[in-house]
Amino acid sequence: MAKDTAPRWDRRMQQRLARGEAAALGELYDRFAALVHSQAHRMLDDEDAADLVTREVFAQVWENPEAYDPKQGSMRSWVARLTHRRSVQRLRHAAASRYEAEHGEGAVPDPEELERRVRGATAAARADYIVASMPVPLREALELAYIHRRDYRQTAADLGVTEDEARRRLRLGLQLLSTASARPLEGSAPPGYGRAR
Repeated sequence: MAKDTAPRWDRRMQQRLARGEAAALGELYDRFAALVHSQAHRMLDDEDAADLVTREVFAQVWENPEAYDPKQGSMRSWVARLTHRRSVQRLRHAAASRYEAEHGEGAVPDPEELERRVRGATAAARADYIVASMPVPLREALELAYIHRRDYRQTAADLGVTEDEARRRLRLGLQLLSTASARPLEGSAPPGYGRAR
């Protein structure tokens, strides 16, 4: 199987959707609804808007299953791209509406500021997606280091691994997060990480 070819499940799902199988849409929803909703919520910071984007994404998939190209990657990636596009549209629309309400009808927000917001929301959503997709051992190490503020020695003890293994997991997790084009979390590395002792 070629590297870019989607898994068999993805190709079968597309075929089932193209035949109009409602059960296929239900299965797809069960598999990806949490991903879509969390990505939309992360970008929009609005529960109702995230609910709306989730409905719109699955409606788009149902109405246009042929738009998915298995040669371009997985169904999961395609659904995530659709979610991103819809969320960006909503983010821009909401920003324009807020700006108009504050500055009068017809007022247009600064396009550079709007693009900064879109880039920031995109990077944050991508970081969430990366964390949710990474192997559990890497995610656990990052959560201990960043959320619970444990240094690499404490992380190693909590995970029951060597200090070298804890450092390796943290390094790999951070490398994955660096692809989000934003820092994994505000601030610097977790306490004690990378310090010579």
